[in-house]
Amino acid sequence: MVTEQLFLAQLNQHLGIAYRIGQAYQPEPDERADLVQEMIYQLWRSYPSFTGQAKFSTWMYRVCLNTALMAQRTARKRPTNPLVAWHEQIPDPPPDDREQAIQELFEAIALLSPLNKAIVLLYLDDLSYEEIATITGLSKTNVSVRLVRIKKELKSRLPVNPTTL
Repeated sequence: MVTEQLFLAQLNQHLGIAYRIGQAYQPEPDERADLVQEMIYQLWRSYPSFTGQAKFSTWMYRVCLNTALMAQRTARKRPTNPLVAWHEQIPDPPPDDREQAIQELFEAIALLSPLNKAIVLLYLDDLSYEEIATITGLSKTNVSVRLVRIKKELKSRLPVNPTTL
């Protein structure tokens, strides 16, 4: 019971990690919700193996990224038949400029390779190069070089250069 409470407390503290990874790896809202749910399930399933040698958030990133990558691989293998909407849909309100810029950034991130996508998400969450290296299995130097290249690639894909990168 204590383990369950500790897991839930840590999960709730870092739940944004799963949502950000879900948004980067799955553009469709319903599919994204399924992916986040799968991430949470995989976190719970693998929690007994969490030894505490790394921070919980570092371990959570690794599990969530692996889950997202596995979901991408399996999605490529099975054919998809889109559902046809037979009902009227209420249009979404137009996004404000900040929301539009964030949406464009996530669309550009979605076009990156899976590893570069993971690196930039970790960077945007203010993780240190050392933490990013630990999560991705790369060296700190490789993380640094990749981030320079990723920033250039994102700037070339965005209509307005983001000031956050």
